[in-house]
Amino acid sequence: MTHFAEQALPFLLDTLDNIRPIDVKQPSYMRDHRQRLRARFMVGGADAMPDYELLELLLFRAIPQGNVKPLANAMIDRFGDFNRVISAPEGRLLELDGVSEDVVVELKIVEATAQRLARAKVMRRQIVSSWDDLLTYCHTKMAHRETEQFRVLFLDNKNVLIADEAQGQGTVDHVPVYPREVAKRALELNASALILVHNHPSGDPTPSASDIDMTEQIARACEALGLTLHDHLIIGKSTELSFRSEGYL
Repeated sequence: MTHFAEQALPFLLDTLDNIRPIDVKQPSYMRDHRQRLRARFMVGGADAMPDYELLELLLFRAIPQGNVKPLANAMIDRFGDFNRVISAPEGRLLELDGVSEDVVVELKIVEATAQRLARAKVMRRQIVSSWDDLLTYCHTKMAHRETEQFRVLFLDNKNVLIADEAQGQGTVDHVPVYPREVAKRALELNASALILVHNHPSGDPTPSASDIDMTEQIARACEALGLTLHDHLIIGKSTELSFRSEGYL
């Protein structure tokens, strides 16, 4: 530190101590708008609000001052809907003007909460009696991903879900899967049955030739080890395909 800085520092600190923060008040129409949205949400829930208004409610927490409606609309325009916004990758969210780390944190908290709630309805539950909840969980976890992910649901001898693990991450139209590793992990967990799940970012759950071939390889590995392969689910944007229902298994 220079001699000048040493002399100036006490004066600067004394000056800063005497500065009072400026009270920046939000215009009344903005306060009223926020209060109206919150009240409408409390009365009617999410069903009473379009996607951009639900986003506004989240943005209020990250951006305490100002009009967040243009940002909410910009996010919907970029990603398509509320679900795709909260599940969008951090890097893509930050590309939008007005999106800060605080905004990303709020969105990711909501995404994690939704996934945690959906997962709680299927973990340690008998899958046959929780099939609809399982499909909801898979859609919540994977339907809005921009790249393919391959997951394996491991079940015990009573078809209770004991583990859900991602086995591979891929590109927009491919994910590497190794049948031996899937079977090996099932033995490590002492699982008796499996359900395979992966998503199609295109939105179309129709299986590709490689999807069918990979499923057949895993089915053979399971058969050799006395494991049951219940199904392979492909998750699209708003629907899913079951290999068992479509006759592929």
